[in-house]
Order: sequence, then C-alpha cells, then structure tokens
Amino acid sequence: MTQKCFPNCSILRRHPILFNQHDVETIQKMSQVPMPDEHKVRQQGVYESLHRDIIVHFGNWEFDPMEIKNPYPNNEASVHLWHGHAGKLVPYEMQRYLVKKLPWIRYHEVSDGGHLMIHESGLCEAIFRELLLGEEPSIL
Repeated sequence: MTQKCFPNCSILRRHPILFNQHDVETIQKMSQVPMPDEHKVRQQGVYESLHRDIIVHFGNWEFDPMEIKNPYPNNEASVHLWHGHAGKLVPYEMQRYLVKKLPWIRYHEVSDGGHLMIHESGLCEAIFRELLLGEEPSIL
C-alpha cells in the first residue's frame, strides 16, 4: 500500500469503476450531507484505519469460512446475508457459492443493488423489517 510505482488502491480512492449507477448516486447524496465525525475514521492514521482492513480482507484468516457451523442449530435466531447483484466489489457468484455451502444462511440478493445499497432508504427499511418483524422484503 505504500509503493510508488503504481497508482493508489482503487478502493481507497473510491474509483468510479468499482461502483454501479446506484452506488454513484448514493455517493453523490452522501457527499451533500455533512459528516461532523468523518475525521475520526482516520484518526489513527491511514495505515491503521484503512490499510489494515485491506490486509485482513486479503490476508490469511487461519480458518476456512466454508467450515463455519450453524451458530443457531435450534433456530433460535438466523443469519442473513444481503447482497447486490450489480455490486462490483464482491461478486454475487461468490455469495451464491457461500450460501450453497452454508445453507443455514438466509440469502437475499437485490437485483439492481450495489455495494452501498444499505444507504438506500427503501432497502434499508426492508432489511430492518425482515430482521425485526420477520416480514419478507418485497423490494428485492
């Protein structure tokens, strides 16, 4: 992350090629709203706050996520995963593979959703309704 031969990481720079149209619109809306605590995101420095995330993401986790056991075998709760089909940062095929291997995960794929879909008010409300009230989202 500190090399100088190649351009900076596209993720850290929020390069537009990484986002779909909905994500770009969300970024534009978010940029219009002041975030008084934004400086706190990097208060420990760029390495500790952003680079470490990338190291964890691409590093050795020392366990295989495909071997995770159902934390709620008696159905006392459930694990949900929402994923945007149009997201460019994490391929939907990877999430489909994951839920095929771990069938106890309730998978919700949003057809035109992107990486930032949680910031879209209608979808965010649908997710809360599903989690808190058990209502199947009609927006997906």
